[in-house]
Parts: sequence; C-alpha cells; structure tokens
Amino acid sequence: MTFVVLIAVRVFHAEPWQKATLVAASSCGLLLSLFPVQLLRRTGISVNVGTSLLWLVSAAGLLAAALGGTAMSVFLPSMVISLLCITLSIPLMSQIYRKHYPDRSRGRLFASTAVVRKASALIVALIFGKILENNLEDFRGILLVYSICCVLMAGCVLAMAPVRLQRTRQVRLFGALDHLRSDRIFRSLLISWMILGFGNLICWSIFVEYVSNPDYGYKLTEFTIAFITGSLPEIMFLITVVAWGIIFDRVNFFAVRMVLNVFFICGVLFYFFGDGLWALCIGISLHGIGRAGGNIAWSLWVTKFAKAEQVAEYMSVHTFLCGVRGVIAPFVAFPMIAGLGPRTVGAVGAFLIFVATLMIWPLFRRKPDYEDS
Repeated sequence: MTFVVLIAVRVFHAEPWQKATLVAASSCGLLLSLFPVQLLRRTGISVNVGTSLLWLVSAAGLLAAALGGTAMSVFLPSMVISLLCITLSIPLMSQIYRKHYPDRSRGRLFASTAVVRKASALIVALIFGKILENNLEDFRGILLVYSICCVLMAGCVLAMAPVRLQRTRQVRLFGALDHLRSDRIFRSLLISWMILGFGNLICWSIFVEYVSNPDYGYKLTEFTIAFITGSLPEIMFLITVVAWGIIFDRVNFFAVRMVLNVFFICGVLFYFFGDGLWALCIGISLHGIGRAGGNIAWSLWVTKFAKAEQVAEYMSVHTFLCGVRGVIAPFVAFPMIAGLGPRTVGAVGAFLIFVATLMIWPLFRRKPDYEDS
C-alpha cells in the first residue's frame, strides 16, 4: 500500500477520491470475504485451489497496471482488482493455519513465517524506494515484480497438503453471520474490534499522505517516505513478532489485545502530534510493534474461539466487518485531513482505540470458550 499510494500521488497526481478508492480496495476484499468460503463449501474444491485462483487474478491485475502506462483509467481499476483478490484469500488462509499448525504453537509458528515475510518486505521497501527516487517511471517494473510474486504464492499454496471444507448442498452467502447471534463473546469482541479498527484505519489511511503531501509541512524524498512508512515499521515488526507469537500462545488473549491497543494509541499520538522526523520515526515504530502483535492476533484469534470446522466461517465474519469499516474509513480520513488537519484525525483515531480498549476490560477475567474446540 505504501507504493500504491506513493505512485498514485507522485506519478498520477491522484484525486482524493482516487486515493481513497485505492486504500479502500483491500477492505472491499474483506467486505466480500464471506462469499468465497461459502462458494468453496458448495463447489467442493479445496481451500488451496480457491486461494491460488484468487492470487492468479491478482497477478493479472498487477500486470495490467504495469502495462497500462501512465493512464489512471487503467491503473486504478487494475490495482483495485488486484488488492481486492489478495484480501479475499485471508479467511481461506486462516483455515490452512488451523489445519497445519498445532494449537499449542500456532502463534509461534505463524510468527516464524512472519519473520521471513517481513524481512523480505523490509528489503523490498528499501530497494523499491530507492528505485522510485531515481526514476518514478520505473514503477512499472515494481508492479511486474509484485505480479510474479503473486504467481509464486499461488504455486506455494498448491504445493501444501490440501485442506477441504465440509461440502454443502446449498449456498447461504450470509450463513456465517449466524455465529454473531449464537456466540456472545465473539459478538462482543467484534463490536470492540469494529471501533478499534475504524480508529486505526482512519489514521493508517493517511500515513503516507501526511508525509508525502508538502501541504502538511514535510518535504521528504521518495526514499525517505518509503523508509519511514514502509521499512521502519517492518523493522520493528521483524524484531518483535516472534515474541508476540509466544505471548499469543501463552497469555490471556484479552490482555494481549489491550496491550496492543496501547501501542497503537501511543504510535498515533507521536506520529501526528510530534514535531520533526524523530516523532515520525518513534510513532511509526510503536505502530509497527503494535502491528507485529496485531497481525498475529488478527489472523489467528478465531482459532481460539471457533471449532476447527468453523474457523474459516468465523474469520469470514471478522474480515467482512473489517471490510465494512475499511471501505468507509478512507473516505472519512482523506476529507477529514483536508478540512480539519492531520492532528484532528490522529486525536479521533486515538480516542476510538481507547474506547475499544475499555470495552475489552470486562472480558479480561473471563475464561475463553475455546479449550475444547
């Protein structure tokens, strides 16, 4: 997303609604993520095949954006399709994690793969940032590399042992939402997560805009922007993610969630209310630490609350609601920063995260209902 927004701003001089559309594209995929799970149940194809098909479509979208020159009419829809398909696969991957990672060490194993993922992301952010700083027109080559990576991802997931969902005779596209009515703790957590996520997303949506738009006081190079918003949070992610994985396996989930929220609040306040590069670096670093644990909690928390066969459905409800707030947040954030300034966005975001944290407190001492699932 760092490079998508940076390319949109610097190469295409995108309008606010176009930038918001790009940021919201991934959330549209989350919004629609209820449906792939149900369709796989109906067709009987494996989770692996369904995931790989989505990533191949994403590769095609990236390729089209790379070949489309400097035409925003090609770049925008191609990137929307690509980002949408990548996030559509998230509930399916959660089912794979549930199948192949044992309960007692799932967080640690997921964190170990995250180290590889984030180490490569860190190197790529540095290289691609320098490439764009030297010549913005080289963005096509960057998109081509991402397209090739999506193809390789599809090959990797097909090489795994197949994971299948129980087949059904009919498709109830919104059937997974029944879990909201039957599981009270699941429902309470999702309400808190909705408030937390909206606060975090309105801030995250404008991280790159805040430092790349000279109207807000910063005149930074493309490499510096890529380092602050891309590399630095990935460095902090890389340093702390394994520790968060161990913590996730061993510590009460509600306590972990509240501590992560504190990191997000502090990160947002430093980023938007500090003065100078040091504040940007501290803020984005704290946010990166929070994202390291948040990535594990976000990806795996349903494995602690859902029965094995229902993990993908629980996750699809979670990602669906993430999509709802994710689609709305950028269209709130960009007009808000333009009309009220970045500090107002930061203050609102931090307050919402604080409210979400208070909502989790009553659940802190309650024993989760997942030991026998």
